[in-house]
Amino acid sequence: MSDSTHTAPAAMHRSDKPHDKAYLRRLLSQRNQQPGSAPGIDAAIEAAFVRDVAILVLDMCGFSRITARHGIIHFLAMIHQMEQAARPAIQGNGGEVIKQEADNLFAVFASAEQALEAALDTLRALEAMNAVLPPERALMVSAGIGYGPTLVIAGEDLFGAEMNGACKLGEDIAGAGEILLTAAAHASLPPGRYACAALQHQISGLALPCHRLERCLFERPLND
Repeated sequence: MSDSTHTAPAAMHRSDKPHDKAYLRRLLSQRNQQPGSAPGIDAAIEAAFVRDVAILVLDMCGFSRITARHGIIHFLAMIHQMEQAARPAIQGNGGEVIKQEADNLFAVFASAEQALEAALDTLRALEAMNAVLPPERALMVSAGIGYGPTLVIAGEDLFGAEMNGACKLGEDIAGAGEILLTAAAHASLPPGRYACAALQHQISGLALPCHRLERCLFERPLND
């Protein structure tokens, strides 16, 4: 019998795209229905979706306080301004915005240094905005950065240990204007360019070692 009469478990449906959610869902459905084919399907998922990336998670600060005082529309307008500052900084450093959820922005980069530079450019852009904004509209963000194998659904979502670490650092631990990196992200930075302080946090019952950016050890050029 010809091999063309068989369809491999990992074969892509004609309407699916190599990195989209429909393709992933179809492979996961096959995996659940055909447990014996799990190794091959897992390999297909990894080949299509998993890659080494740096993840940047930006979180707006002060949601509860600002919303209670000025209302949700006021805060939504602030989120829009934050996005206007962050997207050019991300794209200018070779990154791609994967998704935005409420007051969080998620982006991927080829390297942790690019993610760190994007975070720094975002903070600098927000500082410029804040110079002409009234105090009640001051824009502040915290940032978490991870680096490592991550399942990336193009334009939709991210999954993996480094994604989780970046989220916890950016959303739960970092303060306003603070940039925290996972141990893996810090280890991948080029030597001699950034001064970072080692920290140890406990969250959800797990140890989460990280590094806080203290300063750059070189002069960063201003954007055009």
